[in-house]
Amino acid sequence: MAAKQKKNKKDSQLLIRIDKETRDLFLELCDKQNTKAAREIRRFIQGYIDSHQGK
Repeated sequence: MAAKQKKNKKDSQLLIRIDKETRDLFLELCDKQNTKAAREIRRFIQGYIDSHQGK
């Protein structure tokens, strides 16, 4: 299990700038869907990598 924990270690940040209205709406929608914004952004990034890797 230690190997899995090491693989999923989150040790970096990505700073993005978006307008407040978009941010607030995104956070509100995540809350309504019982998820976290960071989780959804990570999911998007992984999906993007998966669909574009090797192209």
